[in-house]
Amino acid sequence: MLTLVRSIVLAMLCFVSFTVLLNIEADASTYSFDQKNKTKNNQQKKTVYTEQIVVTALSRSSALTRPAGQTTYSSDRRDFANQIGQSVADMVVTIPGVSFTQGNGPRDTVVSVRGSGDRQSYGLKNLQVLEDGFPMIQPDGTARADLIDPHAYQGVDVFEGPASTLYGNYAINGAINFRTRKGADIHGLELGSDFGSFGMFNNYATLGFGNRHYDLMIFGSDVRGNGFIANSRYNTSTENVRLRVTLTSSDRLILKFVNNVTDAFLPARVSLNQYRANPYQQGCANASSAIVSCASVNLLVNGRYGAKIAMSPEAAGLGRFDRRTVIGLRWEHDFNSHTIWRNQFTYDQRHIDQPTSPTAYVGPYNSYNVSSDITNHGQLAGRALETFAGVNFDYLDFGSQTYNIMPLGGATRGAMSSESYGHQWNLGARFQEDWHFAPDWHIVAGLGGTYSDIGATETLYGYSATAITQRAITANRFYFNLAPEGALIYTPSKDWTLHTRVGTAYGTPSSSNLFITPQGEYGNNTQLKSQTSFGIDLGADWHPSSAISIQATGFYEFYKNELVSQSAGVNTVGSYTFNAPASEHRGVVLGGEWKPLPKMLPGGRVKLSYTYDNQIYTNYTEVLSNSTFSRSFSRKGHYIPGVIPNFLNARFLYDQPDGLLEGLGGYAEVTWRDSYWLDNANRLKAPGYALLNLEIHYDPPTRFGWAHRLHWYFEVQNVANQIYIAGATNISDKLQSDGQQAGAATLMDSTGSIYAGAPRAYFGGVRIRF
Repeated sequence: MLTLVRSIVLAMLCFVSFTVLLNIEADASTYSFDQKNKTKNNQQKKTVYTEQIVVTALSRSSALTRPAGQTTYSSDRRDFANQIGQSVADMVVTIPGVSFTQGNGPRDTVVSVRGSGDRQSYGLKNLQVLEDGFPMIQPDGTARADLIDPHAYQGVDVFEGPASTLYGNYAINGAINFRTRKGADIHGLELGSDFGSFGMFNNYATLGFGNRHYDLMIFGSDVRGNGFIANSRYNTSTENVRLRVTLTSSDRLILKFVNNVTDAFLPARVSLNQYRANPYQQGCANASSAIVSCASVNLLVNGRYGAKIAMSPEAAGLGRFDRRTVIGLRWEHDFNSHTIWRNQFTYDQRHIDQPTSPTAYVGPYNSYNVSSDITNHGQLAGRALETFAGVNFDYLDFGSQTYNIMPLGGATRGAMSSESYGHQWNLGARFQEDWHFAPDWHIVAGLGGTYSDIGATETLYGYSATAITQRAITANRFYFNLAPEGALIYTPSKDWTLHTRVGTAYGTPSSSNLFITPQGEYGNNTQLKSQTSFGIDLGADWHPSSAISIQATGFYEFYKNELVSQSAGVNTVGSYTFNAPASEHRGVVLGGEWKPLPKMLPGGRVKLSYTYDNQIYTNYTEVLSNSTFSRSFSRKGHYIPGVIPNFLNARFLYDQPDGLLEGLGGYAEVTWRDSYWLDNANRLKAPGYALLNLEIHYDPPTRFGWAHRLHWYFEVQNVANQIYIAGATNISDKLQSDGQQAGAATLMDSTGSIYAGAPRAYFGGVRIRF
């Protein structure tokens, strides 16, 4: 609650200060007229999906936030503003090509574009992540969704497919840009509360004002809950600020500030057998854990060496206690009506304290990002030509330590087991041309490249009754990658847009990948190479009427040295990463919106999002070992584990546009995920599931006076109360004593993989505007 009060006071002080400083007098009548026009225009929008964006005049949006030729889908505020909005999953669930799983913490959603993050245990991987055009990803490719409270956002745009030409390192599957709300659209103060099952309570406030001279949005929230799995209670606070100031007719400053504190206790990931026997880990708090259905961690009794004891995550005190602060400033300058120049600086500090396993991982990660780009709208042979060129440099400096956890509760630290110090920097340049060479055609061509430097030293400590040993492992790796691209867009009529694109991408290993061995222990894994991809998109956007909108894209992508991670078990320090020499990803992404009875039921519509994703190894040989010997197994033709092959979301929505019940609405939603493999040998699958969610909301019409400022909603999630898997990481195959690979019956006992999803839950909320 103190965080919420602090956010409101900060908002008011900032607004008063900036108003006095700038001496801005907004024309109330003009503002009201502008707002009515904006409202009218918003009501006339027919779809939230966007395939290709054609720029015909000078735009103040960067090519990075409106990439020409890239397959693009979007979600707007009307898709998530009327519901609970617990995490980024609520923002992206309706976007074709995007899926998500549960990460390590209540809001640590693993967002995946065309399977980019399906094999990860946390965060947003193999993607570039932006917010209002500012990078929310550090130079080592780490981005996490803890920062995101959906109440602060206007929408999200997802740019799908290989995208390193514009976005550089780690844009192996594309990029995401989150857009916060504009102060002018808020025009006042909004206070809200969400509450519901498992002790969840979220207080939030949004303050916003703006006109042609400035735009200010300040948001603050504090959310807490007990969780539905043992040892999953949490408290997360977030502050988000965006300020745009027009200095002159040709100069603008944009200030960005995000701060997040995550205080979350963390259950351990379980095996498939443990999940089936006890999905929510009930009755395990005091298990010292001889109980087979309970997850446990093995802790050194003296914190240094020798005997170990099994303890539940709750008794051990496992959790994540992290802080993230991002500050960015962008200067935009118009040289003339055709050319705009942008210069941007971002500081990003991530400080982690993560006793998530038998060891606690602690340390600061400070990063700096500088970029400059220029966009020109000119002509070539009498036809419109947009030219974009930019350079960027980012630097990460980190120092981290790991400590053995002792069985004293509260994640008590014992002796240091390792320490790591190092850096990573990326220097890149990018160039793109977008030429409308004929009335219905335009062609896009570009080239980008990045030079990366990763240097780190890890010191491993060993303890015995008589001695302390040290072993140093050094990594000093250099990578240079290029990414060309080309696209062709054809718009034969206002109803059709056809497009094809050839894109390339790359992603270097991060320092954390270089120091965990196949056994899941700290050690030498410094031989990793960059992963690269070459992909082809072919798609169409069809709008035959105001009642129907359909977008479909097929993709085929070829990977070299794909970086794949898998867990070696819950009692290890982390997931092991390896290079698969060759693999292929192919699939179809489909999105649609339909108003089935526009005259009889003008407020009714159906939204559909479907993704088919087929990923296989075409060249990879895995070596498995037991206590006496090793054997090699070809994985050629095997499905890449962790990838959900079919993902479907369908919503049936209704909002009453007029009459006595004007403002009343709701939806029924079905989400279906197919089963998927958990191991490279394709011996064990995570079962699929289908969930039903129901929601009802009410926005009183303007004729109700002050009551018009009040909004409320109520929803039921997982109506059928299904037990399902919300997140499962890959597991390692095993070699038996007879030289054969272990079957499903053995792999079902592999820990460190599964989090159960929430049982039936009830949520409600209110929001009031002043």
